[in-house]
Amino acid sequence: MSSTTSPAYRSLTAFFIPLAIQAASQALSYPLVAMVASRGPGGPLNLAGLAQSNTIMFFLGMFAISSVTTGMVYAKTREGYRKFRLMIRATGLVVIGIQAVLCIPSVSHLLFGRLIGLPPSIEQPAQITLLSCLPLQFLFFFRIPYFVAMYVGRATGKASMATIARVVLTAALSPLFCMLGLVGPIWAVVCLTIPVALEALVAGVFAVPFVRRLEPCREVPPSVKEIFIFNIPLSVGGYFLVASAIILAAFIARAPDPDRILPIYYLALGLANPMSFAATRIQAVVIAFPPKNRLDRRTLRFALAAGAFLGILPLIFILPGTAELYYVKLQNLDLADLNLVRLAAVSLIFFPFSVAIRAQSEGLAAWLKKPTTVLTGHGMFLVTIVVSGFTLLMLGTPGQVIGAVGLTLGSLASSATIRLMLMRAEERAFPVGQTTTSLGQIR
Repeated sequence: MSSTTSPAYRSLTAFFIPLAIQAASQALSYPLVAMVASRGPGGPLNLAGLAQSNTIMFFLGMFAISSVTTGMVYAKTREGYRKFRLMIRATGLVVIGIQAVLCIPSVSHLLFGRLIGLPPSIEQPAQITLLSCLPLQFLFFFRIPYFVAMYVGRATGKASMATIARVVLTAALSPLFCMLGLVGPIWAVVCLTIPVALEALVAGVFAVPFVRRLEPCREVPPSVKEIFIFNIPLSVGGYFLVASAIILAAFIARAPDPDRILPIYYLALGLANPMSFAATRIQAVVIAFPPKNRLDRRTLRFALAAGAFLGILPLIFILPGTAELYYVKLQNLDLADLNLVRLAAVSLIFFPFSVAIRAQSEGLAAWLKKPTTVLTGHGMFLVTIVVSGFTLLMLGTPGQVIGAVGLTLGSLASSATIRLMLMRAEERAFPVGQTTTSLGQIR
């Protein structure tokens, strides 16, 4: 008990909590606007369509998400920050162009109707929301350098304030849109986009002193190409993760009663996802507080404790009274489906825990500048999703359980792969400036 209250763990906690709040808050925006989508003519089917288009958008924007880690490695100097900012925004323009192509009706039908296999009732809202999310994608790329500057300055508390402002505005707009009758999938996207624009603006203002505080590079500054190449394995690995979510949806869509099960699964996942997103920030904790020697397992123990706590939190919403209020009254779920959504929520309890373990492994690999190791781990995540999804589908497992089990097993397999590769690595020295020792701390 004393170890978890030591100054070292207090430092980890103080750094992580604002990051966790920020990540969870970002993800909470989607359950908040779910009420706007589900109150449209299609009901919860609109939510399933919005979730599918958001998955595609995240898949395309994974380069921005993974670039946070890259920025914490390379954007520590004035020149490095400028090169990183140029790289991420140029890449963002390319991604937005690709998303626009996917919005062409024939291409969109091929993606959602043929490849993913969505029923027409879910395919239609997925198509229109993917187009509506183009401005949202732009904002996601635009804001990344600002957050990186604050993370490098260890100002995670200030960075989280911008996101909290976004969530507060989203929480205010969602019921307002419902009261005004501005409901359906397109208005849900509008309700998402306006607060993200505020978040980007506030983050830009907050980041100014931290950008000015960056010192000139004393060595040859990294090139845009070097930063881009470093980020490629992390991004490709991230694409594997998002592709896995799409593949899981395809398995669930082929399980019995997909029109009923997919909305239930996404409602439960809408509360588990914020916790899993919070768990991914343990990667930043590892980079900011790397191990000092082979016996230093602070971040691993921290990841286990944080993951367990984050996994339990969503179960609050399956308790009597709370479940009816959130799922039935706010999310417009049929009361007859309440037990099914409870089963889905319980099945997802180990998802954030497994993500925390994976994030700690990824943080070690990124700090050691081994992005291809992270890529390999994510590849194993994808393989595990396919194998487990196919097996569970053949066994007649309910769709919502297929998703929960696949996500958990995928993260655990990814973490095991990364750790095995690091332990077998020939290089046994820490990066320059750190204590030289072996990689035994990953055990």
